[in-house]
Amino acid sequence: MLALDHLTVIAPTLAEGVAHVRDCLDLDVPFGQRHAYMGTHNHLLQLGGAVYLEIVAADPAGIHPGRARWFGLDHPARVRADWEAGRRLRGWVARTDRLDDVLEGREAVFGRKVSLPPEAPVFDFAIPDGGSLPLDGAAPSLIDRRGRPRSMATIADLGARLVSFTLDHPDPAAIAALHRDLAAEGAPAVVAGPGIRYEAVIRTPGGLRRLT
Repeated sequence: MLALDHLTVIAPTLAEGVAHVRDCLDLDVPFGQRHAYMGTHNHLLQLGGAVYLEIVAADPAGIHPGRARWFGLDHPARVRADWEAGRRLRGWVARTDRLDDVLEGREAVFGRKVSLPPEAPVFDFAIPDGGSLPLDGAAPSLIDRRGRPRSMATIADLGARLVSFTLDHPDPAAIAALHRDLAAEGAPAVVAGPGIRYEAVIRTPGGLRRLT
């Protein structure tokens, strides 16, 4: 029902996000795009196949959309606290062609469907009330591209390839059960840990690197 679409580094500022990924992967990830309809912007990096990395932050030059933003970016103090605690690879996005079906009975976790851009929608994204991350980031954000795959041609390919993806969580059995219930292909392996923390092992031209 779901498949891994992309990993998200959620940063207080885009410059900090890019610098962190550079420190972890020894790669300079190029600018991606501005989301005028969401007041955010990003840098993007291919990770092999149809999977990519997004470094995303609130756009200081952007306009607040008048609705909850994605990825918890309406809560800068929380974003900063997570960042300073080393929780920088903060989550993942899963794609589906049946967003309404996935959300049925699960709105309390994943939120409500928002069609974007509002003036001429081309995809749907689920955003929890208040713009929080689903289960504080332990569950994926959800996207439905309406049958049109994301073009990799517009995302930089610097030779990075995702090798493994892991989530530390205080209740790994519950999160693993959620992944099974959602039939989530490419979901992170879930292991016991004191808090929510992601790690991706990525093969780069310089060797294996870890992104946290």
